[in-house]
Amino acid sequence: MTAPLVSVRDLRKHYGGVTALDGLNLEVAPGLIHAVVGENGAGKSTLMKALAGAVKPDSGQIWLEGREVALDSPAAARRRGVGIVYQELSLFPQRSVLANLFVNREPRRYGLVSTEAMREQSRDMLARLGLRVDVDAPVGRLTIGEQQLVELARVLLEQPRLLILDEPNSALNQRETDRLLGVLRELRSAGCTMLYVSHRLEEVFAISDRITVTRNGRDVFTRDRAELSIPEVIDGMIGAHQESLFPPPLPTRKTGAPEQLSVRGLSGFELENISFTAKSGEIVGFAGLEGAGVSTLLSFLYGVRKPRSGAATFPDGGGLPRSATQAARRGVGMVPADRRRAGLMLDQSLAFNISQVVVGALNSGSALFSPSEARTRAARQIERLRIKTRSPLAIVNHLSGGNQQKVVLGKWLEIAPSVILLDDPTRGVDIGAKREIYDLIRQMSAEGKIVLFSSTEFPELIGLCDRILVLYRGRLAGEAAAGELDNRTLLHLINTGERPTRRESASS
Repeated sequence: MTAPLVSVRDLRKHYGGVTALDGLNLEVAPGLIHAVVGENGAGKSTLMKALAGAVKPDSGQIWLEGREVALDSPAAARRRGVGIVYQELSLFPQRSVLANLFVNREPRRYGLVSTEAMREQSRDMLARLGLRVDVDAPVGRLTIGEQQLVELARVLLEQPRLLILDEPNSALNQRETDRLLGVLRELRSAGCTMLYVSHRLEEVFAISDRITVTRNGRDVFTRDRAELSIPEVIDGMIGAHQESLFPPPLPTRKTGAPEQLSVRGLSGFELENISFTAKSGEIVGFAGLEGAGVSTLLSFLYGVRKPRSGAATFPDGGGLPRSATQAARRGVGMVPADRRRAGLMLDQSLAFNISQVVVGALNSGSALFSPSEARTRAARQIERLRIKTRSPLAIVNHLSGGNQQKVVLGKWLEIAPSVILLDDPTRGVDIGAKREIYDLIRQMSAEGKIVLFSSTEFPELIGLCDRILVLYRGRLAGEAAAGELDNRTLLHLINTGERPTRRESASS
């Protein structure tokens, strides 16, 4: 068996009374993409910083190519061939792209820094990353996604033997992410060894060769990706079966007659004749393949698309909203599947984002933005949702995916909507944040809100919803109490539009 490029043995690190690493072990074979996954606080980032020389462990050993090494500074790690791309950018905004690519290692000609040599040396790498920017412009003028690619290019130009990627695509869109994964595959083919940290398990399974699961500062197991499934990884991360993620229903706190949302014969785009009702305190799930019409249905109810025919009656007695602004004014909130494009202003502060609906849509109060009131709202939601941030003025793009999603939820909680539309609300967030979002959904239900919940993850639908409606090719194919369905039956329904027969259930 090939000797490991990297071995970590019994690594320990404490920050005051907090244990970040508690005897963690890891072996990384050369030429592979080795993923490290775990909840927030599981020790992933501390491990990577120790390997990159940014954190000094309290005890334990790090071996490179069979020799114990002391990586007591980032410079020492780089000399050993270790490069790292952090989630947080470490660029100099006022300096040019070229200057950022060659910090402290600028090529020289005749004793002077040569920008022409920088261009020549970086041209191919920037092209491989699909980064077409003015390399003489200040890097601060680029989008956050472009800056992340500059950071990656800077490290790759150093030709590291071990490349550490700590949430490398947290600021990238899907096109940029696909390009990044393609580049990583090329690097693997060229023999580069990579440690890949991500909470996006779908991407981990798409890109990695081996997976190490961490929990509470320890390694739980390391196995080939081909031998694992996502549920098995989740079980290892949380120390229990995935079903234990879902909290039980809470006692209803709202008194009085239940409110109701009634939908009758909605048709348009791919949808045909969709009818259903949902009552206050209910969590109604929607399942369907991409293009089955679930997102279109939610867009009708939020007023951003217009149906060809059909009607709806909301708790306020009104029909379908004519716009998203009117929906917000009528107490209808929407958490979109793509929070980065449709749910947040990434370059604005947490306080600004949480005040977005209150100031931009509501009729009551002042239409002017008050920084002090915005900070008060943000502080309220930071405490309620346990958003991990140092300040209400922190830029949203610097938060983790889970905390960004909490900001989207927080801006709607500020107006106490009666109807909340959740379109795949836990997409791309870590397991810990998912559990907190599940708790919040239960709380909204207990407060008497009508919750319409779409998800691409079957366990979420089954574990959280009171009822599940299945859409198949634009039509309502079936409805059942969540307790009557399992993953296999639900999968059969969304793929065929029909319940499996007893024979089909037994054979599958």
